[in-house]
Amino acid sequence: MNGVLTVLVLGLPQVKDPARLWALLAIPALLALYLLALRHRSRTGIRFTNTGVLGAVVRSQSQWKRHVAVAMALCSLAAVSFAWARPMGIEKVPRERATIVVAIDNSLSMSATDVEPNRLAAAKTQATTFIDSLPAGFNVAVVTVSANPRVVMPASTDRATTKRAIDAIETEDGTAIGNAITVSLQAIKQAPAGGSKEPVPAAIVLLSDGGNTDGSDPMNAANAAAAAKVPVYTIAFGTQTGYVDVDGARERVAPDTKLLSQIAERTRAKSWTAESAGDLKDVYQDVHRSVGYEEVKKEVTARWAFYALGFAIVAGLGVVSMATRWP
Repeated sequence: MNGVLTVLVLGLPQVKDPARLWALLAIPALLALYLLALRHRSRTGIRFTNTGVLGAVVRSQSQWKRHVAVAMALCSLAAVSFAWARPMGIEKVPRERATIVVAIDNSLSMSATDVEPNRLAAAKTQATTFIDSLPAGFNVAVVTVSANPRVVMPASTDRATTKRAIDAIETEDGTAIGNAITVSLQAIKQAPAGGSKEPVPAAIVLLSDGGNTDGSDPMNAANAAAAAKVPVYTIAFGTQTGYVDVDGARERVAPDTKLLSQIAERTRAKSWTAESAGDLKDVYQDVHRSVGYEEVKKEVTARWAFYALGFAIVAGLGVVSMATRWP
């Protein structure tokens, strides 16, 4: 009998109480009884010799309706058996343990006003909105992206202090994107582990207009992030017509979307072009879904009970159809 149960369970959803799957043995037993009943019926003689009169009095019943009703009843029994055995399924639930590094470009080009009120102010506002959307258990660190990137807020769950650190960011000279990614990876390593031996899930969200001018090669840093399995999501700020005034001279500061896209692609993340502050809302919602949830096994008894109800309804309609002689 153990072999029979193994065959029944093979390839089926995992359940908490596999011993209850013995109820599935009733299905082949009932199916065998149904087939025997059909065979016995076909061998039974007709009591009425005048088949013409019989045909006028009793309309013939469609065999397929009877077969469908029986099949649906057996499927309902199978679904109920699985529900009783407490099946397990995969569901997305909030990941309460993760580290997110928000890297904000604070170079002079971020003072361009092609994004109202300017690129840096828009980035700071949207960074705050994104942080507020994260689960309370997430650690958040803040890194500036200038010629000398640094951690202005170590990984912490203190949202108030984190937002104050973001508000205090001011523009500086240069843009060292590669160094900023390296500093972000260091901030992740220094984040609290939460008492677990397993690596804490982590991601970097880089808000920049691109245009690397200082430091190491950004793609080498992206390779290091990919090796550490840390995705780097990039959001390119600004438009092709953006400019800043430096020492009385006007300079064009179009965003380097190509570089930012390459960094995201190398780390198996996503990149976006956000030309206005309003467009960034969907961007941050997408990042939240990507790093804010994980797939875990959970009991899905209600789902299988719903399947059983659906099969039972179809079976019941079949029986009623035969009883009332529907077309």
